[in-house]
Amino acid sequence: MNRIDVPAEDAKAFEATFLENMRATLAGVPGLRRSSLLRPTEEGQPYVSTMEFDTRADFVAWLRSDSFKAAHSDREAPGMDTSSAIEQYEEIGTIES
Repeated sequence: MNRIDVPAEDAKAFEATFLENMRATLAGVPGLRRSSLLRPTEEGQPYVSTMEFDTRADFVAWLRSDSFKAAHSDREAPGMDTSSAIEQYEEIGTIES
């Protein structure tokens, strides 16, 4: 999970750039189950980007991959120069209906 602070005036450009970047760099990443970008519902909250991998090893392999480097290469892209906070979690239970 990555919390990304984006100024309100950059939000539309950030969303477009981030989603295009996801489409371009994440297709076929081994072990990646899902990647999402969540828009804040209240002003002042960060965007949240989530990624779910089959295993921690798959996640670590992605961190070392060309896909990761490509996804983070454009430091001038909207939102890439803002603060972010990366958080990692392990799933311990799921309920599906």
